[in-house]
Amino acid sequence: MKQIINPQRLYSLDALRGFDMFWIMGAEEIFHKMAEITEAPFWHVLAVQFIHPDWHGFAAYDIIFPLFLFLAGVATPYSLGKQIEKGETTNSLLFRVIKRGLILVLLGVVYNNGLKIMPIEEIRFGSVLGRIGLGYMFANIIFLYTKQRGQIIWFFSILIGYWLLLTLGSAPGFPMGDMTMEGNIVSYLDRILMPGRLYLGIHDPEGLVSTIPAVATALLGIYTGNLLKNTTEADKTKTALRLVIIGASLIVVAQIWNLFFPINKNLWTSSFALQCGGISMILMATFYYIIDILGYVKWAFFFKIIGMNSILIYMAGDFIKWSYTASAMFGWLGQLVGEPYNAVVMVFAFLAVQWGFLYIMYKQKLFLRV
Repeated sequence: MKQIINPQRLYSLDALRGFDMFWIMGAEEIFHKMAEITEAPFWHVLAVQFIHPDWHGFAAYDIIFPLFLFLAGVATPYSLGKQIEKGETTNSLLFRVIKRGLILVLLGVVYNNGLKIMPIEEIRFGSVLGRIGLGYMFANIIFLYTKQRGQIIWFFSILIGYWLLLTLGSAPGFPMGDMTMEGNIVSYLDRILMPGRLYLGIHDPEGLVSTIPAVATALLGIYTGNLLKNTTEADKTKTALRLVIIGASLIVVAQIWNLFFPINKNLWTSSFALQCGGISMILMATFYYIIDILGYVKWAFFFKIIGMNSILIYMAGDFIKWSYTASAMFGWLGQLVGEPYNAVVMVFAFLAVQWGFLYIMYKQKLFLRV
């Protein structure tokens, strides 16, 4: 069924954000459990795509994190842009952007370490939320103080500058351009600059220096948001096609760059940023075309519920034992199904409990805003 949607709100943005968070909530376990149970090549291939490569390389699961940051950028012209149109001053918006970014950094520290006092050297400061916060913050500052041309210049300057940093630098005792975990310049700088502990001892996948190219990911989202926001009703389909073409072009460039500058999520290499940016643009165009252009909305409600409270469901996993609730409410169903597929049933129960919680929050109009 088609539905007329509010042109002032990008329904597809909430839906795609929810689709992204759906996998973070634990949906990837469906493929892992099916691969374990059936040992079928089909399920094994899917399961492998939901495991991060150890270092170089790319899997479908790698898109989850940068897609979320990209979508934060897409929202910028709608959120900050709306405030600018209302006449709010740049300084007041700057304060709001910095405040939100730092709150996300703080929430990331809480997510990693819990609410307990510990020595600084035992605290892990690098986090997913921290990178989102800093990437969002700096990209939004660029948005506030530059026009689109300036934003594009910043985008390419960041990616090229980061490439030069990695190819011309290295840790002491390693050859120039070393890209190993021990020898690359980015991990080395994190070991010097970052307080506390790094996730892998000598490297943190959410380190400080590798957050620099993440700013470019958010800027690409801002570029996409500008295109969508400024599109007339008659040109919506053209805009969706334009996003697909740009996205595909970025993926091609990323694959060429990958030949001498590897795609690497741990380092958020420039080739990785382009690869994920291209995929993100195509996903955004697809959701936008189906939902906001064709008007097929009802199917996306499931994801919208998740997308409108994405930070809440991410943080809740650190404080609520969803598996306990799922077992208490649906354990009987797992017993009815029996071995070995009860494990798959309980993954669906785990997801259902979380979604039910978010639905109640949605109905009560309770949203965690940062």
